[in-house]
Amino acid sequence: MTEWRVVDKIMVVSDPNTGAMLRREERLEQVWNRTLEQIPTHFGRLAYLASLRDHNSGRYRHHGLAQSFGEEEAAKILRLSHETVFSEWLNFRLQEQHEDLDRYLNSMGQDRRSVLETWGTLAPYRVLAPAAAGGAERLLYETDLEIILELLRAESADSRSV
Repeated sequence: MTEWRVVDKIMVVSDPNTGAMLRREERLEQVWNRTLEQIPTHFGRLAYLASLRDHNSGRYRHHGLAQSFGEEEAAKILRLSHETVFSEWLNFRLQEQHEDLDRYLNSMGQDRRSVLETWGTLAPYRVLAPAAAGGAERLLYETDLEIILELLRAESADSRSV
């Protein structure tokens, strides 16, 4: 169990690796970033973070983080992480997005063609943008994703005809 102390009116904890004193927010960020690093693709991180958001209230929830750091702090780091990962995805070149999404689809363990057809029909990727994303960001995200999905469907069709 993590033991928190108050030093100069700031909640701190000792870093288990270095022994350095960290503010509560720094420790939360450190723990959470280590968790996100376990997801090998940016698109996978985006999907995971969006899954932690209640689609009715917009509130982020993660039981483990909330138990260790409190619901408010956990929700804040999840929201900020979601916004950061989304921004990073938007800043990828189209080729990088294509490669990242390709790796994500390969890691799903589902029939790729079926997933691509479902995504073409239901567009579940549209709920992955964070609430703070503006209209232009959402449009760029959806346009890039639809282009990439078309490329992936064409690649899939080409591989079947060979």
